[in-house]
Amino acid sequence: MCRSVMICLMIICVLCAPVPLFAADSSMANILPAGGCSEDWVMKDKANLFNRDTLFDHINGEAELYFPYGFEVLATATYINRENPEMWIVADVYKMGSLLDAFGIYSNYRKTNASWVTIGAEGFVSSSQLMFYQDRYFVRIQVTGTTNLKQDTFLACGRAVSQNLPLNAGIPKELQILRIPEIVLKSERYIAKSLLGYAFFHHGIIADAILEDEQIQVFLVPEDSQNAAQNVVDQYRSYLKTEGQGMKESGTSDRISIAAVDPLYGGVFVEQSGRYIIGAIRLKNPSAAKQLVEKLRGRLVSGR
Repeated sequence: MCRSVMICLMIICVLCAPVPLFAADSSMANILPAGGCSEDWVMKDKANLFNRDTLFDHINGEAELYFPYGFEVLATATYINRENPEMWIVADVYKMGSLLDAFGIYSNYRKTNASWVTIGAEGFVSSSQLMFYQDRYFVRIQVTGTTNLKQDTFLACGRAVSQNLPLNAGIPKELQILRIPEIVLKSERYIAKSLLGYAFFHHGIIADAILEDEQIQVFLVPEDSQNAAQNVVDQYRSYLKTEGQGMKESGTSDRISIAAVDPLYGGVFVEQSGRYIIGAIRLKNPSAAKQLVEKLRGRLVSGR
């Protein structure tokens, strides 16, 4: 084989060789404090990185939950207690697709009665774990070897990680729209795929709400354009005509309102405004939600 052919083959092999994950996103490892995350807690070995292909190796059984939220890479490190090596803290930092995605995966774990902490955009702590999100990152810190670690230790670890993340402590703009008195605070969840179990609702935020002493749920679906939103409403309308009851329509082509009885969620009121779809479900009287939906639409229009 001539020398030129051999050189070409070598170049092709180099170009086709897989790029190590550490080379692709080595900066993620630097987020985890190498010297220790709290007093008397030191890092064991070094931080490890996992991508979409290897995430199962770290959280087998949960990895599929992260993929719809734009998961890119996980940095993880284990910290050992100097006085009791049987006690470990595992700190995981997930880089998600966006701020909304980071909130979304975080909202899958939080509960409305959690003990809240001021780390990142929002966080909570218990005797066995701390979680928060900040910018496009979701942080999960857990202890093994005990179920009753001092909260001060979790807070110290969380703050040590937080200071290595982008300083953005804001919440997603879609979440801000839902900050009205009727919404049950901390009940909001971002579902990245098939909101309400319907494929045509590609993604969206859902939250509990109180309307006239009745507990209902409110949802907000952002689409890329007004035409895309209208297409989604058309699909829901067709579904309600076939499977629902008592459907009533009103509005114009760029602002459509539908009241009906959904076969899965009872009374529903939905309004499409621009590229957004706003709705309320589990209603005894679908038309009663019109004022609530109008209030949310007004916040969308004003950009609040």
